[in-house]
Amino acid sequence: MESNAHPIPFDLQKADIKGQLPKHIAIIMDGNGRWASEHSLTRSAGHKRGVEAVRSAVTGAAEIGIAYLTLYAFSSENWARPVEEVNDLMGLLRLYLSREIKTLDEKNVKLKVIGRRTGLANDILAMIAKAEERTVNNTGLTLIIALNYGARQEIIDCTKKIVKQVAESSLHPDEIDEKVFENNLETAGIPDPDLLIRTSGEVRLSNFLLWQLAYTEFCFLDLYWPDFTKDTLLNAIHDYLGRSRRYGARP
Repeated sequence: MESNAHPIPFDLQKADIKGQLPKHIAIIMDGNGRWASEHSLTRSAGHKRGVEAVRSAVTGAAEIGIAYLTLYAFSSENWARPVEEVNDLMGLLRLYLSREIKTLDEKNVKLKVIGRRTGLANDILAMIAKAEERTVNNTGLTLIIALNYGARQEIIDCTKKIVKQVAESSLHPDEIDEKVFENNLETAGIPDPDLLIRTSGEVRLSNFLLWQLAYTEFCFLDLYWPDFTKDTLLNAIHDYLGRSRRYGARP
């Protein structure tokens, strides 16, 4: 599949545009394997090319002035893939955490990882902790990596936290509302995504941020993740700017 990038028909420097830009963009990065197949390469090669697309997306979001970027890197269901592929993905994660953090820190990017830590190798856990600690005071783009993440599990974990608070009498059942629920999610303190992008032509959420995407604008792209560039991101933002967000009300 080819990218449909074209010259951007709006000026990002205009004040009225800056005020309308999405504050938070979430991306389901899909299609590495199919991209590799179409190029007669191994799936491992497709994932490696996908890391380059991650770099383009992060750099582009930071340059544009997006405040939050969430990338769906590895779902809780991805453990069901062949062991060799899972090992390749974890190896690429190690490389990313070791090689890219210095650059992210220099670009004032703050890293946050969401998802269950159980099942991840100890060295990866240590690298995540080190990367989060190193970038914790950065004030530019907040890059959120969803790793070993599943939205249903997140909602269950959130519910357990609230039940515990009620049992400990620190929270009354009548006080439970959307704000309380949001504050017990892994994305507490982070605004819900304004724009969701999914590549590869698939049109589904795949257990990603089910609570947070309630009023998000969706953009499904007919290109594989390794072909994603800054121009792709800009065109998705341009499409977003042409929409009317009504949140259930009349315009």
